[in-house]
Amino acid sequence: METGKQGSCHSFPTSRETSDDLYPHLPASGVLSQRTCPAQAPLLCPQNTGRTEAWKVLSPQGGPWDSVARVLPNGSLLLPAVGIQDEGTFRCRAKSRNGKETRSTYQVRVYQIPGKPEIMDPASELMAGVPNKVGTCLSKGGYPAGTLNWHLDGKPLIPDGKGVSVQEETRRHPETGLFTLQSELMVTPARGGAPHPTFSCSFSPGLPRRRALHTAPIQLSVWGITLNLMPPPPEPVPLEVQLVVEPEGGTVAPGGTVTLTCETPAQSSLQIHWIKDGVPLPLTPNPVLLLSEVRPQDQGTYSCVATHPSHGPQESRAVSVHIIETEEGPTAGSLEGQGLGTVALALGILGGLGIAALLIGAIIWQRQRRQGEERKAPENQEEEEEEEEEREELNQSEEPEAAEGSAAGP
Repeated sequence: METGKQGSCHSFPTSRETSDDLYPHLPASGVLSQRTCPAQAPLLCPQNTGRTEAWKVLSPQGGPWDSVARVLPNGSLLLPAVGIQDEGTFRCRAKSRNGKETRSTYQVRVYQIPGKPEIMDPASELMAGVPNKVGTCLSKGGYPAGTLNWHLDGKPLIPDGKGVSVQEETRRHPETGLFTLQSELMVTPARGGAPHPTFSCSFSPGLPRRRALHTAPIQLSVWGITLNLMPPPPEPVPLEVQLVVEPEGGTVAPGGTVTLTCETPAQSSLQIHWIKDGVPLPLTPNPVLLLSEVRPQDQGTYSCVATHPSHGPQESRAVSVHIIETEEGPTAGSLEGQGLGTVALALGILGGLGIAALLIGAIIWQRQRRQGEERKAPENQEEEEEEEEEREELNQSEEPEAAEGSAAGP
């Protein structure tokens, strides 16, 4: 500290950066208070009494700061264990013995240098022509906040929102007041560019005469350019889906059981759905479809569909399920069908008998008609012969009468 002069007060230099050489009470890397320093903290210097000049330190609200600052015997003002709360602009006013007033302004700046920044979660390689995350640069425990910057092959990397983009985040610790910075870098390597770019990150404290802190560089390989081409991903192998039906052929007696099994490669992520006559069945995914007590409405064409995220849906070949009648007597599932068959058979027999009766009656009627015509023809012939004989007899009797008349004439 400087020794006070008559008629003036001396505190800190106008623009000072605290260091252990000037102020041994400032820890090199201590935990700072969470209190926020005021923009202006007035320091009042009363008139010199002839002895060492005295300082009285007041807060902006007028309360004493005696617990924070103290005046040394030589008249200098001491702020022990300087923290963030001590940063700001100090103003001092003093009067000499002859009444001359002197005013001074002093600037106090506090800083805390963080450790070297690091690149977290660095990429192992990059793909040309598409956005890639290089990594996240992290700086912890600094004051003031400072800035993070990225470098490509030792040169500053400027974000342009297209091929280079940076997402930044700043957090302040609620108790210490220290800052944590992070910066995530995304790049889109150009096709035909450098095959092995080198990236690094630096922290700038934002104070004069302070050097930036740099991370260790990382060198990445870029795929998709000239001689360093990444092989294309293999084409997914189509799923082989087979549908097995038991009993073989899908033929079953009424009331029987049919088991349909969808066989696919052993993959846990497969989902099996069923289709009947081209319409999806509202069933939970299952590789086995059991048809018990088969009825006529269960007949149809069945297939299964296996779905995998990387392959898409694959449908099996279709199989048919149909019911056949057996000679072993009725079963529970076929009583209704057999009853209807019996009724139909009876109606068919009755219909056949009726048609046969009609045919027989027609044949008999035709025969009787023919016989009647044959009997009637001879009778008509006899009548005609009798009439002809009668006419001949009449003619014979008329001839003698005519002869007699002619003889009796004049």
